[in-house]
Amino acid sequence: MKFIFVSLFPNLIKPYFEDSIMKRAIEKELFSIEFINFRDYSTNKHKKVDNTAVGGGAGMVLEVEPLYLCLSELKTKYPNAKIIFTTPVAKTFNQKDAKRLSNEEVIIFVNGRYEGFDERIIEEFADEVLAIGDYILSGGELASMVMSDAIARNIEGVLGNKQSLEIESFENELLEAPTFTKQTSTKLKNNYIVSEFFKGNHSIIATLKENLAKAKTKYHRPDIFKKYQVRKKYEK
Repeated sequence: MKFIFVSLFPNLIKPYFEDSIMKRAIEKELFSIEFINFRDYSTNKHKKVDNTAVGGGAGMVLEVEPLYLCLSELKTKYPNAKIIFTTPVAKTFNQKDAKRLSNEEVIIFVNGRYEGFDERIIEEFADEVLAIGDYILSGGELASMVMSDAIARNIEGVLGNKQSLEIESFENELLEAPTFTKQTSTKLKNNYIVSEFFKGNHSIIATLKENLAKAKTKYHRPDIFKKYQVRKKYEK
């Protein structure tokens, strides 16, 4: 697996991969990263990459030519690469996408700035357009970092324990059950932990966690819980 980040500000992304889980995974060669500044493909003397929008409107739009030259070169070098444009005008990325995309060989994240991309460049090159939520960021770099992290976690060997993936939120249409340490004495007002966790009966603990996951999902994400209830109803 290789992640390629096409951005005007690659230095915003680089530090994230210089520590913790992502750094160790790169050192183990479980995946690799590459950064490309598409300003380098600008052909004007001032290296300008934006222009005013046709029809007027506030802000500047990224020009076609630098991205066209950059992505054409990448497509030649990596013909099977998946090109993803990060933009709020898109489907919201989720855990199913993370698992699906972890099977790709090369993913190219194209990160916008200013008022976004000229739509023609998206139509020409995008395999997918993805957002991480219903809000606007200053650029696509944060979104590509979020998505690459979520995808990388599903690459075999990146996480030390495979079971970590199996019990995480969204894997079984429920949020992950609350977790606790073994410390029984704290200064917290609510210091109670259900005693069944300490008794070693794995069957009872599994049922307990499932019930807690249901309660947590119903409280925090009633939309997800409703889908879970519908599925369970039709399974009977």
